[in-house]
Amino acid sequence: MAIISERYRAHCSSRIFERDRYLAGSDSRRLAELNAAFSDPRVRAVFCARGGYGTMRLLPRLQGRPDKPIVGFSDITALHQWQQRQGTVSIHGPVVTQLGRFGTAAGARLFSLLESSSAPEPLQGSQTWVPGTVEGPLLGGNLSVFTRLLGTPFMPDLRGAILLLEDVGERPYRLDRMWMHLELAGVFRQISAIALGSFTHCEERDSEYRSQDVLRDLAVATGLPCAGGFPVGHGEVNEPVPLGVRVRLDATAQRLTFLEAAVSEE
Repeated sequence: MAIISERYRAHCSSRIFERDRYLAGSDSRRLAELNAAFSDPRVRAVFCARGGYGTMRLLPRLQGRPDKPIVGFSDITALHQWQQRQGTVSIHGPVVTQLGRFGTAAGARLFSLLESSSAPEPLQGSQTWVPGTVEGPLLGGNLSVFTRLLGTPFMPDLRGAILLLEDVGERPYRLDRMWMHLELAGVFRQISAIALGSFTHCEERDSEYRSQDVLRDLAVATGLPCAGGFPVGHGEVNEPVPLGVRVRLDATAQRLTFLEAAVSEE
């Protein structure tokens, strides 16, 4: 919290450390805090403290159209899709407990996203799996959570989107299963390209193949432009990126260029 409070007037509930089994307190308390933050005109952004187990439980009772960005990742993907469904921008990026560990660079990029009316600097990946260049809105987040929203009223319009995906702790056969869920649901017939972030701790023990091998074969089978290795997700680097803005993915050059700012001039 220190890195945020040094720059902004930070506020959090005195009950932020409550626990309810694997959740950070009861649904009613967490829901009330979120709705209060969304409706308070003094609040400019909502920073998530942790990854957000149980966030999907809150979706049916969230109120209004959020006009301020949510900052977080992992299970917070549920809130990102809720925002993009309503046509607003959110920020897939470090949670509060990570900012101190990631250092000043990640914090500087995050603060620039929140404060600048200019498009952020591009991100560089490391792998080309299907070459090509495409423009479209950037959507997505955590693969596991994203697939759970298929068929719900909280999934945004995917037509023409560039889908950003990352995950942690999912062995290759599970990645395959979730990817095929996207395939069978028609996602790859709607989107225009794929950008893959980090897939951390996803290896099968004593296996002759890697999770990257599985993901590459799955991506190639879609025929969509696809680049991987973007520093986004559960890895040692988690660069903040705005979701819901228009981007250009040059999969051949492994480059993700942002064509819009995360915030607009007032």
